[in-house]
Amino acid sequence: MTMTDDRFAENRRPSMRKRFVLAVGLCIAAALASGLAADGRSSGRDDDDGDDDEGYAIGLWGDLPYSATQIVVGVPNLIADMNAQALRFTVHDGDLKAGSNSPCNDALYTQSLAYFNSLKAPAAFTPGDNDWTDCDRASNGGFSSLERLDHERQIFFSTPFSLGQHRMRQEVQMTPLCLGVSGPVPCVENRRWTVRGVTYATLNVPGSCNNLCDTAPDPAEWLARNHANIVWMQETFADANARRSAAIMFITQANPGWDLSDGTRAPLRDPRTLAETDGQPDGFQDYLAALRDEVIAFRKPVAYVHGDSHYFRVDKPFLDAAGRRLENFTRVETFGDNQANGNNDVHWLKVVVNPRSREVFAYQPQIVPLNRTAVPAA
Repeated sequence: MTMTDDRFAENRRPSMRKRFVLAVGLCIAAALASGLAADGRSSGRDDDDGDDDEGYAIGLWGDLPYSATQIVVGVPNLIADMNAQALRFTVHDGDLKAGSNSPCNDALYTQSLAYFNSLKAPAAFTPGDNDWTDCDRASNGGFSSLERLDHERQIFFSTPFSLGQHRMRQEVQMTPLCLGVSGPVPCVENRRWTVRGVTYATLNVPGSCNNLCDTAPDPAEWLARNHANIVWMQETFADANARRSAAIMFITQANPGWDLSDGTRAPLRDPRTLAETDGQPDGFQDYLAALRDEVIAFRKPVAYVHGDSHYFRVDKPFLDAAGRRLENFTRVETFGDNQANGNNDVHWLKVVVNPRSREVFAYQPQIVPLNRTAVPAA
């Protein structure tokens, strides 16, 4: 079940004069023609820009800010850089702060909301382990991670619209498959939208083993949300097929590990069975298996965006059960805090989207001039 336009509908008073109705209708029509609703929110309609062969651009970022310098200097520079470009929307792929010695108090989410709402383009967000799963660490204040996730749902996901100065309507996973402090709740952080024949979706898939390890793991919460994520992911493929979308992009937070190549940044995983090899709790295997089946069946390009391990890269680590690379799948990891180097790596990724091109997505890392530290801008 997804949220329909009837939910959260604003009350409207009936007009008294036909001329007034006509005037309002003309105003709304003009606003929709420019891609915005009367309240400044994007109409959210598919293909609302006509036939632009040049495509459009989106901005991806995450794992920021992690320090006082990034709060005051780095992230404001990054946001200004994004605001200087024409972007259809932006997405932060989780982790609003450092994982330890950084409290998960209400001020954190207020600060983050201000960042998102300072972006000119519609701004989407998916939660990360540092901003809910790991909030139960003593150095983060010893909060209930489930209560903090409930708080994020209230702060960032209380309407069917994105954040940002201009907002777009999104489909919302309203079926109460997730858990909150008081029991089953809708997974309102899981969102979906389509722009000019390309489908996008966020999924709440955080690090720390997807909430199965670290301080106070919660198997019941994981079980419910993991099922919800698989359902939302499968429904996204079905929706994209029904719309005949040219491609899909998923945005999540965790780096689940994909193969045996990089144990320093993610769990090692048998790429054929998708089983984690280190004996630690594995919160991702069933999810990855379901994702692989859908990617193979979809045939068209699938981009999978995540953060978590703070290492910008675009590659193809997903294999089928026979060990063959999935040609239509691309993993995209956004820039993230370089903890040893202050304001280093506080940058973002621009993706040029052209549904008429063969690969649909073209990736352009954006090095923010004012955030260059190792090699300052000339």
